[in-house]
Amino acid sequence: MNKQALSDWFSQLAPREQALLKVGSVILIIAGFYGLVWAPMNASIERETKLLAQQQALSTWVVQQQAKVLQFRRQGPGKATLKGSLVQAVNQTARASNITLTRMQPNNDEVQVWIDEVGFNTLMTWLGSLDTTGVRVLQVDITEAGAPGNVKVRRLQLGKS
Repeated sequence: MNKQALSDWFSQLAPREQALLKVGSVILIIAGFYGLVWAPMNASIERETKLLAQQQALSTWVVQQQAKVLQFRRQGPGKATLKGSLVQAVNQTARASNITLTRMQPNNDEVQVWIDEVGFNTLMTWLGSLDTTGVRVLQVDITEAGAPGNVKVRRLQLGKS
């Protein structure tokens, strides 16, 4: 149907039908705009706003934890000397801190430890208690775990102070 035929058909309609068709067309255009443009865009904005809030909270948490890490670094290695076995000291302090060690591998005067998931604050407290018992952190590889505030220790290398 071409433009002229459509115009002729429209002009043959009664004035009331023409008005009804015009109003219906406007309503259909508004509903189409809302359903195809406005609603999806609004939902996307809400989703991104929530994601932004989560990322800001994570950023704040990371900054707070960074301050704790820097504090531990400034304190330097502990002055205590380890009495007894390194493995035994690591096991005892981990148990006291309610940390489950996934794997432990002794190597001469060092030990490597893996932990599946632990709270970051709990981990920092445990590392501090290790320092006071004469065990020092030589190297650590930590990644984010599933739950917020939890980390996974891929490898923690400990040695005697």
